[in-house]
Amino acid sequence: MGLEKILRNNREAILVKAIAALHRSHLEHYEAAGPEQIRARLDTLLGLVIEAVLARNLTPVISHANAVATARFEAGVDLAEVQTAYNVLEEVLWLEILKTLPAPEQAEALGLVGTVLGTGKDNLARQYVSLATQTRTPSLDLKALFSGTDGL
Repeated sequence: MGLEKILRNNREAILVKAIAALHRSHLEHYEAAGPEQIRARLDTLLGLVIEAVLARNLTPVISHANAVATARFEAGVDLAEVQTAYNVLEEVLWLEILKTLPAPEQAEALGLVGTVLGTGKDNLARQYVSLATQTRTPSLDLKALFSGTDGL
């Protein structure tokens, strides 16, 4: 069974595991969103991952990450919460690949999934930080973490 079959045939099981992992993270805004919204968000992200892997096209993942970053920033959701959703999906996909695919196929499959989600996380973070630095968000004022920055 290749990566494409795993993603298509095991989509629901992957989604259920990702939802459970996200639930265990106890993220304030995700818990407030409720189970239906969590499922819809993760299902959308998983669908984009599958689409990107099959088409070898990252454009929809990048567009989605930028839109999510903007929406979550405007809603006051911390970047770490949004990144966690990507991370739990990546972990579940990696475990599924390692469990299901023969060893010779694992490296390419892990690389494909890692590239798609890594690109999404990178764009998500860059968009979020870009928005945050335009509004001078105090939570990103790192000067307090270093001595000698009093005059900055």
